Amino acid sequence: MSELRPIVVSAAPLDRGADEIAGPVLVLEGADLNWRRQPTLGDTLDGEPGIHSDNFGAGASRPVIRGQTAPRVSVLSDGSPLLDASAVSPDHVVDVETGLARRIEVLRGPATLLYGGGAIGGVVNVLDDKIPTAVPERGVEGDLRLLADTGARRRSAAVGLTAGTGSFAVRFEGLRGRSDDYRVPDQATSRQPDTFTDTKAGTLGMSWITSRGYAGIAWTEQRRQYGLPGHSHDYADCHPHGSHLHCGGHDHGHGHGHAAHGLFALASSHDDDHGHDHDDHDHDHGEHGDHDHDHDHDHAGPWIDQKSRRLDWRADYRDPLPGFSRVRLRGGWTDYRHDEIEEDITATRFRNRGHDGRIELDHKPLAGWRGTLGASWLRSDFDVTGLEAFMPRTVTQSQGLFLVETYELGDWRFEAGARQDWQRVRPDDQQPSWRGSATSLSAAALWSFTPGYNVGLTLSRSQRMPNAQELYARGVHLATNTYEIGNPELSRETGYNADLTLRKIQGDTRFEVSAYHHRIRNYIYADTLDRYEDFRLIEYRQRDATFTGVEGRVEQRLTPIWSVVLSGDLVRARFSGGGDLPRMPAARLGAGVRAQWQGWSGRVDVFRVFAQNRIAEFESSTPGYTMVNAGVSYRWQMGGAGYEVSLRGYNLLNKVAYNHASYLANTVPLPGRNVVLGLNISY
Repeated sequence: MSELRPIVVSAAPLDRGADEIAGPVLVLEGADLNWRRQPTLGDTLDGEPGIHSDNFGAGASRPVIRGQTAPRVSVLSDGSPLLDASAVSPDHVVDVETGLARRIEVLRGPATLLYGGGAIGGVVNVLDDKIPTAVPERGVEGDLRLLADTGARRRSAAVGLTAGTGSFAVRFEGLRGRSDDYRVPDQATSRQPDTFTDTKAGTLGMSWITSRGYAGIAWTEQRRQYGLPGHSHDYADCHPHGSHLHCGGHDHGHGHGHAAHGLFALASSHDDDHGHDHDDHDHDHGEHGDHDHDHDHDHAGPWIDQKSRRLDWRADYRDPLPGFSRVRLRGGWTDYRHDEIEEDITATRFRNRGHDGRIELDHKPLAGWRGTLGASWLRSDFDVTGLEAFMPRTVTQSQGLFLVETYELGDWRFEAGARQDWQRVRPDDQQPSWRGSATSLSAAALWSFTPGYNVGLTLSRSQRMPNAQELYARGVHLATNTYEIGNPELSRETGYNADLTLRKIQGDTRFEVSAYHHRIRNYIYADTLDRYEDFRLIEYRQRDATFTGVEGRVEQRLTPIWSVVLSGDLVRARFSGGGDLPRMPAARLGAGVRAQWQGWSGRVDVFRVFAQNRIAEFESSTPGYTMVNAGVSYRWQMGGAGYEVSLRGYNLLNKVAYNHASYLANTVPLPGRNVVLGLNISY
């Protein structure tokens, strides 16, 4: 069996290989990424050991890592945070375009300290080519991806082109994708309403490249329109009286008020109550503003029209200063906005405008230690206006300093890290600002105890500060069917984490198995105070919690052509003193067959998601299901270009399946049978 080239993880300190990191690492690129590539980030990563998705129809999904999702999972664009609205609600898309991604990395353990102590679940780093890092050898290079499927009649095209000469290179990228409501099995109607998507994205980047590195910028604009299944305004008039919920004319227990007749009046009153300046924020309630009707979807329910503009800047240079081997700079400016539209009227607008930056310096060996030190900063101006204006306008400012060091001694590699963060959240109402700091520490050891094997132990103390929603929310949040009450008295979370990983990285048998235990003091959660039908009154409170789990993958090569794969994961999350946390992913076990012969490759995957009966108060269990996916592809070279044609099938048994990690776990099933035809061209 030939040895594979080492996989360098760009999000890790010192660009180390995936097998040289004590904690578990996932790298998706090439054929593996193409097999998993979906329109949203959570669905793209779903199925990897320890990673699930909290999908909200087809338009939005966030990665769920070891039972944690946003804000305890950080998503980055080549090291820069995304200033979107995905941490606020599961129906908000993660503002990164997977169709243009070159590579996706997922880190857990001490390496995440580079990006903030609050990433208890992990860090997802999405790499792209929007800023060139090298001048094409032939002057021009590019790639084209075409997709079409049967389940949602999706049509998608993504193109990238890089050209350069001398020390200058430019990059153009574009994407266009559309899909209808997806097919579902055994339903009264063959398609799930309000699951359409419509996406456009374009990027222009340029960079100056020398023998020591590069510096460049890129301008990106994205537009997404997608439906919101299960989203209704039936409870828009619900409100609290103390710790009790009142709906339908203040008469708790005698029906709920249907607010459709008062939707626009409610939107207006919410704007007035929050005192927002309509002219300053370019609101167009009541006229639908600049929403283009360039689509033919039947909007039976509410839908989202999202736009974002971002300017990225990146630089990477070797030997920048005496004593330092490398400097990396990342930063950006973002203007994100999305409107939630019902009956052709903008009912609610979410907007996030801000900037971010970071600098990392790799120092040369000092007494045998090599490491990375740096600083990061961020400013976010977040605003919600309209019917669901459940938060005041807030400005969040944060700064961080970090240091990660490694030392090698024989078969051992040791790692230590520290990070100090400061945060201030300022609301625009009469509530006081929240100020705080957090200190995170980590230590790890990796022992290569025999050729081809290593075992890693990581221990860390990580702290997360509350975000604006947890501090200041007060209002109806219809995506989650809740009335949210924030708590300005919240303190920071402190997690004590242990992770043990065993790997075999050579030979016909390869595996990576991890076990972990996280004990989190003052864990911030939404405590249900009262419930009316499917609507809950929640208040953000704190309580100690523990997360314990295992995850792993084993691959056995049988012949030069055939191999088999086994994988699985399990997480248990409980409050100290008793009680399960909500929306924990069910246990999962899978098996697969892989084949590779000349230009042909094929795979069949079967996995079982077990029933989830460990549920929180006010939560319902979900049944288990079995999925079968399969695919075949062929690659060839012709005329200096590389071609790949693929045919993939998902949920081939057309099973009814519900995702327990989703807020729509009991109402919106996952897609039914879907066959995807793809063509990739690179030159």
